[in-house]
Amino acid sequence: MNPNLRPIEIVGGGLAGLSLGLALRRADVPVTVHEAGIYPRHRVCGEFIAGLDPHTRRILRLDPFFGDVRYHQEVAWFHDGSSFHRHPLPAPALALSRHALDQRLATAFLAAGGDLRTRSRVADDSAAPGRVFAHGRRAAPESPWLGLKVHARGLAVTAPLELHLGDRAYVGLCPVDAWTINVCGLFHRRPGLSVERGSALSAYLRASGLGLLADRLARAELDPESHCAVSALAFGPSCRVEEDEAWLALGDAHAFVPPFTGNGMAAAFQSAALALAPLVSWARHENNWRTTVATVREKLRSRFRLRLAGSSLLHHALLKPAAQAVFRSVAQSGFLPVAPLYRCTH
Repeated sequence: MNPNLRPIEIVGGGLAGLSLGLALRRADVPVTVHEAGIYPRHRVCGEFIAGLDPHTRRILRLDPFFGDVRYHQEVAWFHDGSSFHRHPLPAPALALSRHALDQRLATAFLAAGGDLRTRSRVADDSAAPGRVFAHGRRAAPESPWLGLKVHARGLAVTAPLELHLGDRAYVGLCPVDAWTINVCGLFHRRPGLSVERGSALSAYLRASGLGLLADRLARAELDPESHCAVSALAFGPSCRVEEDEAWLALGDAHAFVPPFTGNGMAAAFQSAALALAPLVSWARHENNWRTTVATVREKLRSRFRLRLAGSSLLHHALLKPAAQAVFRSVAQSGFLPVAPLYRCTH
């Protein structure tokens, strides 16, 4: 480890934090990653990566971690319990359990000489030279949105990716290995509804008009350790980006992409790749911190501005029953512009 290089502290050991930390260690930069949880662990995540470009995979050297990834290229949309449209994706989506992927990245980071501190919460969220925030989406107590996820076995799917539209809800089904289906959904909170770990997903499916999907899930074998939830979800860019010019955030901490796109994992990796060169330059004393932050922010803004705007518009439409009916009608008529919509959300 080169003592002449400035050290970098990363708050958050998810995809953005670990992949950035590993890439920095390959450049001999001293790196400490703080992760509030442990590895491996389940996270609320669609577990399919859409829109991950070859350049990012090459810069971060991700391919060794994708050895058993599954490639999915067809999506089936469901509404009122029936499939109303199927279409190919313009580029294959990569499916892999976060339980496995996070562990692989953490192991590689440690092997590269990184300092990984689990069960480590950084209470000080102020900006500081060399401090990068990659701790996931920001909490918004006023937000009504809730994410729920479970792994299921013995659950037959009709397409490599299923997307189910419900009343103020949508749910994705994605095979992540030969036996396991990841079931992950976004729901509007419903006061008084069960939020117990093992029953919350079924209860929210039925309350959102997705009873047939709940019945399918009831016949499957569920992994009790994979039940997880996250609340107070806020979508779009972080307000801290505007408030503090020295605050550097990546991945969901920078901007939370609506989950139906499957682009959140890709965005985490892409933000890490965009930040890599400026951070290496800072570590080598070639730039000051504010210049480094400004450079990374401009790269992030340029890369994600259209994506965030497009996905936000579609996100609101997919959650409203009236808009869902219009979406279904357009899709069934054959006029759904899949390729343009994909380009503006990935």
